[in-house]
This record gives sequence, structure tokens and C-alpha cells, in this order.
Amino acid sequence: MCGIVGWHGGQDAEQDSVLLKSMLSALVHRGPDDEGQYLAGCVALGVRRLSIIDVQGGHQPIPSEDRTVWATLNGEIYNFQELRAELEAKGHVFATRSDTEVIVHGYEEWGDECVARLNGIFGLAVWDSRRRRLLLARDHFGVKPLYYYDDGRRLTWASEIKALLADPAIPRRVDLDALDLYLTFRFVPSPHTMFAHICKLPPGHRLIKDEGGCRVERYAHDGTAGDDHQTEREWVALLQERLAAAVKRRHRLGRGGRDHEPVHRSPSADFHGGLPGW
Repeated sequence: MCGIVGWHGGQDAEQDSVLLKSMLSALVHRGPDDEGQYLAGCVALGVRRLSIIDVQGGHQPIPSEDRTVWATLNGEIYNFQELRAELEAKGHVFATRSDTEVIVHGYEEWGDECVARLNGIFGLAVWDSRRRRLLLARDHFGVKPLYYYDDGRRLTWASEIKALLADPAIPRRVDLDALDLYLTFRFVPSPHTMFAHICKLPPGHRLIKDEGGCRVERYAHDGTAGDDHQTEREWVALLQERLAAAVKRRHRLGRGGRDHEPVHRSPSADFHGGLPGW
């Protein structure tokens, strides 16, 4: 678990430096191993990192070769090795073994559509300094959180609301409509939160901010299209095939914790050498 923060639309450089530090301090519990910052003009990126992949070389934010594209990631990209091989074949040169760097080069190659190619759980931010363009995205199922506040002048985002509230300019008011939703359904659906004007990016969506303004759009599809005439046996076989593929991808990052037990016990997971764990 990591934590990311940032904004687009700066004020005083000295004040911004203090604010970025305050926001990151609110997320130390999410990333005790490392802290990284990028602060240039009207844009800031920050990350508190729990080091899992490329512990020494995966310091974030991670830049492109020419340092015009920067990325931060909270989460895990399960297919980063396949994407890396594809990007290297296209001529991209990697400086780390981190899954975060795949996002940088993927954005260079495919633009906003890079997020649709990611198989994983993530909340991410990409800053393109050449095009003055910001991209935020959240994974298909919304496993990883990402909140933002936009007052029309400055867009601020973070993995947790408490980091947003480290900014004294962001109001602290209850959203009565969200409160009504919570009392009705026992949860607050996206994009609402319990705080007025603080939104959560919906699962499978991306936010783009550029000279044309700020917009939120869906990039992920539900994937339910299929053959309605398949038998129950065929559906079970398909499910086992998909589960086995998912387990093998997650095995690269599996840490053996109790949260991984259901996939470790999957009868469709064919690991002749066994699974590491504790």
C-alpha cells in the first residue's frame, strides 16, 4: 500500500513546498519506506511508498528519459512484465525494474489509452509537462482509492481525504446529499463523499486536465459480453481458466499474507513448485 498526492494549479512556491510535505505526512501510514516529490511551477506530485518491486531503484515519482513525463502509482500492475517487453520492442529504454515505469512509457506510446492496458489495482497520476496535461486514473474495480477537489483554479488529489484536508484552502463541510445516500444505502456511491465538493474518482474512470478544461470519462468496460448459449460446464471451465491466469499474474507480487489465501488455495492454480508464503 502506497499513497499519492498532488495538484495542478500552483500558488507561492514556498507555501506549496510546505503544503506538499503536510499532505504527504498525512499518508505516512500508507508508505513508511520512502517519500518522493516533484514540484515544478503549477504542478506537484508526491508519494509515500511501501516498497515491493525494485525496492532500491523504484523511487517515485518516476520520469521518462527526457524528464517530460512523470508518474506516481499507488497499487500493483500485474501485467507489467508483458507491457515492458512490448514497449522495449518498440524502442523504449527502462531505467528501473519498477512496475510504475511501465506507466510512464505506456503513456508515451499510447497516451490516455495506456490505462486500459493495465491489469492490476491502482490509483495513478501522470504529468505531461510538454503538453501541460494531467492524467489521473483508477483501476477497473476501484480497489485503490483516489479522491480529488477542484475549485476551478486548482485541482488537488490524494489517496485519502485526510491528505486533502491538510490543505486549509479546501472546505470542511458535510455533503447532506451524500449523508442521505449513506443513511439509505449504508455506503456513499461514487463520485460522492461525505465532504462537500470532494469527489472520489469512480472505478474504471480517468480524469484528464489540460488547456481544454477538466473532464472525467470511463475507460473500462464490464467485460460481460459472451455466448449466452454456453453450458454450465463451459462456464465453469472458462472461470477456472480466467482464475488460473489471474493467480499466475498475482503470484509475481504475492507476499503470502492471509489476503492471498483464497487464490493460493485455488484448485485451478497449477504451480508444481509450490507457492512461497508464510
